[in-house]
Amino acid sequence: MEQAFSIATLWFGLALVATFLAARLKISMALMEIIVGIAAAAAIGHFFGKDAMGADLPGLKFLASTGAVLLTFLAGAELDPAVMRRKWKEVSVVGVVGFLAPFLGCAAVARFVLGWSAQSSWLGGIALSTTSMAVVYAVMLETGFNRTDFGKGILGACFVNDLGTVLVLGLMFAPFTWRTALLAGACIAAFVLLPVVTPHLVHHYANRTAAFRTKWVLFILFGLGALALWSGSEAVLPAYIAGMVLASTLGTDSIFVRRLRTLTIGFLTPIYFLRAGSFVSLPALLSAPLVFLALFAGKVGTKIFGLYPVIGAFRRERSERCYYTLMMSTGLTFGTISALYGLNHGLVTQQQYSHLVAVVIGSAVVPTLIANAVFLPRHLLPRQVAGEPAADAEAVRAGRQAEPQESLEEG
Repeated sequence: MEQAFSIATLWFGLALVATFLAARLKISMALMEIIVGIAAAAAIGHFFGKDAMGADLPGLKFLASTGAVLLTFLAGAELDPAVMRRKWKEVSVVGVVGFLAPFLGCAAVARFVLGWSAQSSWLGGIALSTTSMAVVYAVMLETGFNRTDFGKGILGACFVNDLGTVLVLGLMFAPFTWRTALLAGACIAAFVLLPVVTPHLVHHYANRTAAFRTKWVLFILFGLGALALWSGSEAVLPAYIAGMVLASTLGTDSIFVRRLRTLTIGFLTPIYFLRAGSFVSLPALLSAPLVFLALFAGKVGTKIFGLYPVIGAFRRERSERCYYTLMMSTGLTFGTISALYGLNHGLVTQQQYSHLVAVVIGSAVVPTLIANAVFLPRHLLPRQVAGEPAADAEAVRAGRQAEPQESLEEG
């Protein structure tokens, strides 16, 4: 246990450093955690060895995975079904183009510019076709866009984009087995029953047992996640759909969402983002910088040139189009998952994997920094309650009167 507490102290110390720097430099917390993770891994690995941070310890991996799952669930839970129905054309078109443009473009760069094999090129195209649901949602949360039609449209398009990545990865490289069929059947059954069962359980038990809804959500997410991993898929995909399904039941409760968000962002996601940054090998990048630059230019370039004119059909304001496009150019969770899948199955080499992960993480940092620094559409920012962060303003307004009663329930 001494080692576990020592490792936890190190990681949350790094999380505090990221918090101070993010506040000082006025950039996204998630991005600063990634950057601190990269720097810490390089420094600690140089002086104490690459395993000194404990990034591959089972407990740490579980916490990081749980953070990704809960953050993805929250992203889905805060989507307004009415907004999604109204924006179905925008979400579908932007999401599909956001997947196809980098998938085909990056595969072509890897094959014809870098000389990778056909399998490695296709895998690289898949890994670099993603957006980052975790980073985009974290940024939407910090700015308050998660409560606006603009932000909800971006999150919906991100989901369609990543869904295309998962489906193509499965169709091209993962064989369809009876486990896959069982996962699909279980998910369909769960998504049909959850909106029916959850309101009854909440009505009968939420006001009697402390934090019942949190326990129920964790039970559902861990169960679906375990089944997804057993079938060869990833736990974050059913988490997002579960969030969307329960959006009308749980997502409208601002106090519950705010408390679940506090648990997620205060405890779990720092480990996820720091760990993602720790996987970047600076020596591998420095040894072949042109490979990194070619792949990075391929991912971000194809995203921008593919999406900017398409988004222009739905957003006329230049700052909105640029911000939307750059948010869709990010990548992290599914990108690293796809790259790791390729490494574990011999589709890419260790060096190719390092470059893919570095590009994925770089795309989580650079486009988001530019978007928030240069193209932030301030005219769409929600109004804040004086002294409150943007992400909590509406929750404070909606929940101020209900706080005493809710605190007994969730406390």
